[in-house]
This record gives sequence, structure tokens and C-alpha cells, in this order.
Amino acid sequence: MAGKAKHYEIDVKDVEYLRHGDKPLLARVYVPRGDGPFPLVIDLHGGAWCNKDRTSDEGTDKPLAQSGVVVAALDFRMPPAARYPASLQDVNYAVRWFKLHAKEFKINPKRVGILGVSSGGHQAMLTALRPRDGVFGTLPLANATAIDASVQCAIMCWPVIDPLGRYEYARKHLTSKDAKLRAQAENWTSCHDKYWPSLADMEEANPLRVVQRGEPVDMPPVIYIQGTADVAHPAPMREAFVHDYKKAGGRVEQHLFKGVGEAFITTDPDSPQAHAAIAKIIEYVQRELG
Repeated sequence: MAGKAKHYEIDVKDVEYLRHGDKPLLARVYVPRGDGPFPLVIDLHGGAWCNKDRTSDEGTDKPLAQSGVVVAALDFRMPPAARYPASLQDVNYAVRWFKLHAKEFKINPKRVGILGVSSGGHQAMLTALRPRDGVFGTLPLANATAIDASVQCAIMCWPVIDPLGRYEYARKHLTSKDAKLRAQAENWTSCHDKYWPSLADMEEANPLRVVQRGEPVDMPPVIYIQGTADVAHPAPMREAFVHDYKKAGGRVEQHLFKGVGEAFITTDPDSPQAHAAIAKIIEYVQRELG
């Protein structure tokens, strides 16, 4: 019989991993107490590319760290300060930066995962697919030219897996008779317009369509978490990604949670569904990176 999973006390601190001019970018780092080295998970918050910050996923990050994982939850550039691809450049840099500083944070730099929520899921999956992308990797990291942003697994929590498809979906609901859905569609569309320079960018920097185009990309294993009542991230896009990623030779583990919508962990991390989802994430990370 397997023993009870180990529980770690953790230390939490904010560190500056990058600076643009006089503006620092911080990561909230959750470090288990112990000798390590521990696996690392980089966490990218949601907020439709335009909102929230490194504290948004504490309900997931804290228990994941307590299972024996260093978690680094990032701030990155967002509108109005910068549009795509600035955030992807920050994320790519952060993965490399934490690998370079592995000893300082008790990290095993060969056991790295990336976790993304909603729009953060889009950015996480795109980083996982294109860790050596010339545009995303444009920010130089001193004394670390051999380090890339590759990861060993990706944790997708209701990602915007097809930005162009989601934009088209949102625009269709701008005239919905359902006032709540109409307001959501207005917010989604507005944030897309703020973040993305063009429809062509939504098509090109698109995890689902990258896979469908058969681009030569990295294909780390993926866990995909979503609620069945999620109206912000249409199920057909998830189903297409899962099918096409597997068809291309990738591994995807899918877990759907009945009756909950988008952001169900973020909104209520103490709900039974959130507890179950977090347990799935912890088990997956320990299996893939432990």
C-alpha cells in the first residue's frame, strides 16, 4: 500500500526576475522546506491577458508547493503596458531564469513544468510547444546561452486553447439575449482587442492550430482540467486539441468536473470540485516530475 503523501512546510517570497526600464517584474515563489532539489512549476495566471497578477492562483500554488514542488507564480507585461508577444517573452525568460537560479531556490532544473489558467493556459501551452522560439526567446539571459525554456509537462486549467476561435465565439454572443453572457462576451472581446495586434496573430500564436498545422514543436505531456459548465472556453475547442494532440503523438490526460464553470478553482479553492482538481494536479505533477 502506498504511503501517505509527504506534506511540506513552505516559505513564500516575492523575487524580481526581470526588469523593463524602471518597472520590475515579480514572481511569487513558494519553496518547500527541505534539502531538495524539488521540481519546479511555473504558474501563469488568467485574466483574459489583461487582468490579475501573481497572487491569483494561490489556492492552487500553495497546496502544490506543500506537496514538494517549487512554484513560481509570475507577473508579466500586460495591456496597456504591452501587447502580444511581450508576455510570452517574459514567460520564456522566466523559465530560463529559474533554471539558471536553480540552486538558490532548491530546484531540479531538469524537472520543470508549466501551469496556466485561462489566458495563462494559452501562454503556458504556447511556451511548452515553442520553448526555443526566436521571438519568445528574444530577451537575453547573461551567462546562460545554453539554457532554453523547455518543460517536461504542461498543466492546463481551462485554457484559451484557440484564441481566434474564442474571439469569433465571443463576437457571436455580443448580441445575446442573455444579459450575463452578453456582458461576458463584451469583456472577452475587449480584452482580445487590447492584447492581440491582429487576427493573424491570434491564428499564428494559437496552440490548437499550431498542432493542427503540424509545426515541428515540443510536445510534453499535458493534463487538461475544465468544468462542464464552462461557457468561456468552448468544449469543442478542448475536444479538438485533445484529439489532435494525441493524433500528433502527444499525451493528454483530461479531467472534467461536473456542474462547475470557468475559474472554479480560482473562485472557490475550498469547494469539493476544486479540492478534487487540485489533487489531480498534484498527483500528475508528482508522477511526471517527481
